Amino acid sequence: MAQPTIITLTTDFGLSDHFVGTMKAVMLGINSSAQFIDLSHHVISHDVFDGALTIGLAYPYFPAGSVHLVVVDPGVGSARRPIVARTAQHTFVAPDNGVLSIVYEREESVEVRHVTADHYFLKPVSNTFHGRDVFAPIAAWLSRGIETSKLGETITDYVRFVPPKPRRLEDGDVRGAIIKVDKFGNLITNIGASDVPELFAPAPPAFEMSVNQHKVTQIYSSYSMGRTGEFFAIAGSSGLIEICQNRASAAKSLGAARGTELKVSLKR
Repeated sequence: MAQPTIITLTTDFGLSDHFVGTMKAVMLGINSSAQFIDLSHHVISHDVFDGALTIGLAYPYFPAGSVHLVVVDPGVGSARRPIVARTAQHTFVAPDNGVLSIVYEREESVEVRHVTADHYFLKPVSNTFHGRDVFAPIAAWLSRGIETSKLGETITDYVRFVPPKPRRLEDGDVRGAIIKVDKFGNLITNIGASDVPELFAPAPPAFEMSVNQHKVTQIYSSYSMGRTGEFFAIAGSSGLIEICQNRASAAKSLGAARGTELKVSLKR
């Protein structure tokens, strides 16, 4: 017997309203054997970049054939297009507002279609809840094996943005930024190990990470290595460098947030 298709859900809806449950009800009405995985319903409200980062960090770990429903849609009711994006192993359903930008960046090949086959939508279509009436039904039909070619024509002018990249300066310093603060107050940067390979050499040089005039001079392999109150860096599970405090919020202590700049200076 075939395994049920996984449908992941990523939204900014939260869990205090009926929105998420209603979308699942619609999908179960189309595919009663669908398996739902809630990635997050606490994406920052209306924040397309936060939604892009959430799905971009998670989707590679799901089995081939998974369908990923992403509804972070501040343009609901406007002329923005509903789209389906297909990679070699995954299928995504989302508004065409850039929320799949990190997927586009990661994947060598992506086929994107503008969904125009509105007979698959739930009728009538609300102006304010396309998650229920447009995106959820399309995700459910895809989980049943419908071909993406039946949903609409391919497009190449889909909306995408380039995530902020760190820069290596002429003096060897690296400038980057905080791109997310997680639940524990860890500051996730846009700097990966490949951007400062010196720090991960067998004998790394001394360094300073400057954040809001505070200095971080230690990089550890686990959170528990940090002393109480100490700021330190770690190569996080996302492959990006994080700035942390053991059992405390580095974000609060440093007064830092997404968009805060930082600099990595290597001592020579």
